Amino acid sequence: MKFPAVDVYQLRLFLIGLLALLISALAATAAGIYLGSVAEILAFLPGLMVLVPPSINMRGSISGVLASRLSSSMHLGEFEINFSKTSVLGLNSRASLSVSIIIAFVLGIFAYLISSAIGLTDLSANDYIIISVFSGVISSLIVMGFALVVILLSYKKGIDLDMVGSPSVTTAADLITIPVLVLTALFILDFSQEIRTLLLLPVLILFGVSIFFALRSGEEIKSVSREMLILLIPLSVICIFAGITYASNLENLVAFSALLILITPFTGGCGSIGGILCSRLATGIHMGEIQPKLIPSKEVIWYFANTYIYVCALMPFLAILAHYCAIFTGMVSPGIFAMLIVSFGAGIIVITFVNLVGYITASLSFRKGFDPDNFGIPVITSFIDFISATVLIVIISLVI
Repeated sequence: MKFPAVDVYQLRLFLIGLLALLISALAATAAGIYLGSVAEILAFLPGLMVLVPPSINMRGSISGVLASRLSSSMHLGEFEINFSKTSVLGLNSRASLSVSIIIAFVLGIFAYLISSAIGLTDLSANDYIIISVFSGVISSLIVMGFALVVILLSYKKGIDLDMVGSPSVTTAADLITIPVLVLTALFILDFSQEIRTLLLLPVLILFGVSIFFALRSGEEIKSVSREMLILLIPLSVICIFAGITYASNLENLVAFSALLILITPFTGGCGSIGGILCSRLATGIHMGEIQPKLIPSKEVIWYFANTYIYVCALMPFLAILAHYCAIFTGMVSPGIFAMLIVSFGAGIIVITFVNLVGYITASLSFRKGFDPDNFGIPVITSFIDFISATVLIVIISLVI
């Protein structure tokens, strides 16, 4: 098969994406180090680990959708720096914030139900909901604020948002969500049960206001919010199972804290690679450059090849980084060779699934009349959370 010629522009795009991934990996490793440093808290409150993957994923997915939608609007010449209710930027920003709050509330309920079903009873339903919503509001405001800065800078500097939007937003979600979630949980759980029950009232009010704004305030916002909610609510459940997978295998993860350091940059790196793929596919479909057929075109195959090159460059780097960060901070590592096998082997497997799911999602959503910008990144990142957790745990069990 003859691939499209690689011109200077395409090479520049690839290198921009690789640089964004490497910077994201360094930043996400900081989040991983924090996760490793609170291993004892996670061992004491395994239910908190259940919330880690879905909380990170929902923050990254919602802000990633925002970046992807605005990237497509830039390519189509519809974007302008205007935060009014009817502008592309203002409408999508408001819808994203409302959806974030709704998803955080729903996430708390499902996290409790699924955790209770498998015997994790360290947190009550009330605890799950208020921790999820309060941490969700704080982290959403910060991550979305960062996403808007990246979007506006990309627009002003003429940088292709498809190549930097997902990596930067995913990294911000990694960096912000984990410490906010843990600190919020410790702060809330320090109150008496009576006070925690009273905290449910403002949560319910905030949820009701968000429902009204997302689904009743205007046809355009309602349309965007409805598409996101229909997709993100079931995907949040998938992410909870990723948290369950980690929580059920905390023994190895706590014993070798280097693995906890690896989880965040590994999942974030795979999510960023998948986000780049999905953004490029969505833009290509919108621009008429890619036809959503059953068999991928040469251009799409070239995008797939890029994801594998990214994996070959990124995953060994993550393994080495996690190993030496663990050694430097006094944590335990299973050894650099074991870390390389876990990171690279899992990365190749996960990205293979990412390519297939990303293309199928983009193609089907467009053919069914939906916006692939709304579907690609959330499906990929949620899928990555679950498949990454499963693949990592399996390979860890085989290697260690």
